[in-house]
Amino acid sequence: MIEAAMIWNEPNNKSHWDPELDPDWSRFARMGRLAGEAIAAEAPGLTRVLGGISPIDANFVSNMTGQGLLQQLDAVAVHGFPLDWNLWPLDAWPQKLDEIAAVTDLPIWVSEVGASSFGAEEVQEFGLRRTAELLIDRAPRIHWYSLYDLPQAWPATTRHKEAEGSSYYRHFYMGLLREDGTPKRAARHFADYTPALGICQWFHFEDHRLDDAAAWLKRLGVKHLRTGLSWADSFRPNAEAWFDRMMRALEPFEVTATFCFTPEHRGLAPHHTSPPLVDEEFAEFCAKMIRRYWRAGAGFARSPGRLEIAAEA
Repeated sequence: MIEAAMIWNEPNNKSHWDPELDPDWSRFARMGRLAGEAIAAEAPGLTRVLGGISPIDANFVSNMTGQGLLQQLDAVAVHGFPLDWNLWPLDAWPQKLDEIAAVTDLPIWVSEVGASSFGAEEVQEFGLRRTAELLIDRAPRIHWYSLYDLPQAWPATTRHKEAEGSSYYRHFYMGLLREDGTPKRAARHFADYTPALGICQWFHFEDHRLDDAAAWLKRLGVKHLRTGLSWADSFRPNAEAWFDRMMRALEPFEVTATFCFTPEHRGLAPHHTSPPLVDEEFAEFCAKMIRRYWRAGAGFARSPGRLEIAAEA
């Protein structure tokens, strides 16, 4: 079930962490240390990963080392989209990994990499092939972003929305599948690279695509899946029922569960990018999710005093 726990998503990107409230990332480092300790206490040996950084910045990794966060983690992750958002060429991927390897001995995961079909599906098709050539055998985990296009009726999780121009709209064309579930050109090649390539697919609360997504992941030969368990969503009505349903559907895969997104009423500011009012509360959420879903043998984790969810046959 859960093979790794990822602490936050793009913490050095202002679309996911507010630098005005935490200019030196000391709040993030403390929150992450507590979360790393809590996860290790619940699931000794489970891989703990620094949420994929974007931009790929060795100085940020060094900062987190200096503030003691990486001592509580087992891997660091990076995100890169050179054909859409980054100001470096696609062929620079090996160099980008080397930059991070120069400042940490931890394994380096690529937890989001992709190419949009915003301009042409042929661009995404090329991006998939060339990315696979550049990253397979260089990173222990590679998660292609993503399986589905983001539905046009849903907002992308960024701070400035349409004000970002075409950069914002590219979010809606990152999938191997269109919004209606029909495959794009790149989809027919993806199975050539599995299981070395995994997929990152974020699911919205009560996402109607969940079961079809699981079927497509199996069809494509995907073994490693990255998704999110949202701290903010945990306060919605019926949140546990949704989390249970999602994790049950994803049980056939080795899941990297990303814990992130501050509830509006639990942040220094009422926004998902805000540092929490109480760092321990985020660590408690991480521990609760690990207790509930960490795989120990067959089925979901079970131990005295923990919620038991029977695994489906």
